[in-house]
Amino acid sequence: MASNHTQHSSSIIPCFIFLELVIMSGTALLAYYMECTDLLGVHVQGFFCNDAELMKPYPGGEEAGLISPLLLYCVVAAAPIAVVFIGEVFGYAVKSTREMLLAQEKTVITGGCCHLNPLIRRIIRFTGVFAFGLCATDIFVNAGQAVTGGLSPYFLSVCKPNYTATMCRHDNQFIAGGDVCTGSPAAVQHARRSFPSKDASLSIYAAVYLTMYITSTVRTKSSRLAKPALCLATLCSAFLTGLNRVSEYRNHCSDVVAGFVLGSAVALFLGTCVLNNFKGVHSVAAKQKKDDYRGLPLLTFPGVESPLETLSAQVPSPPPP
Repeated sequence: MASNHTQHSSSIIPCFIFLELVIMSGTALLAYYMECTDLLGVHVQGFFCNDAELMKPYPGGEEAGLISPLLLYCVVAAAPIAVVFIGEVFGYAVKSTREMLLAQEKTVITGGCCHLNPLIRRIIRFTGVFAFGLCATDIFVNAGQAVTGGLSPYFLSVCKPNYTATMCRHDNQFIAGGDVCTGSPAAVQHARRSFPSKDASLSIYAAVYLTMYITSTVRTKSSRLAKPALCLATLCSAFLTGLNRVSEYRNHCSDVVAGFVLGSAVALFLGTCVLNNFKGVHSVAAKQKKDDYRGLPLLTFPGVESPLETLSAQVPSPPPP
């Protein structure tokens, strides 16, 4: 490989091992504890015993839904990583794209022995940032659910309040405590974690991240509709996931909207501020093309010939006196 395509660095490996891996491991560990343990106690929010918005029928456990949590988490985690891997490998296999990639990102030689190919660096960069954002989104969702204690639409169906008690005899009586519930404590605890919607947040995060990657790095000259169709299908899948949560009475509309906003915000932040719109391999060529026109006057764009100039060119000039 030519020397102008290589770069020596002695800090990339230590920085990756002792800084980025530590941050990634800590984020994943925190997400695990918040997901699988009672690290944060859920806020006990009050309610009205006859609130119509909380009296929807119980749809069953999460596994009984149309989109099970296992299926959702597998698709959300695996689909973007698979698309990034296939896209980067396919782009590197094309000679023209590989040449532009090597012109933009050099092969890093560290320790005198380790050669980090641009393809490997890009795959690790994009998939690593995606995994970090996925764990961060899960942490934000769990923290929001624990702090707000939002009640699910089926809360009263699993709470089964004692309507003969003094606190529930009046229709407009507000119940501030949780001792009035007679249902399963585990089901009641889960019904208090509705805002924001976790399924909506994770699905829209993966969809927006994948859409930004496709629009920034994938170039299709032969087809103008393949890329937007793929992006719209990805966003539509996340949108339908949120609608399914509402139709099954598992979340309110406000819960799903809040989840969409949260997931989209995390994806947009990582895509624009951390990855700089993924730094597509075509950015160098676009910059060079832009520089070619920098010295020309603005009035020459676009190159449309004036009718007066055409007419003057056709009319012969009069002979000199």
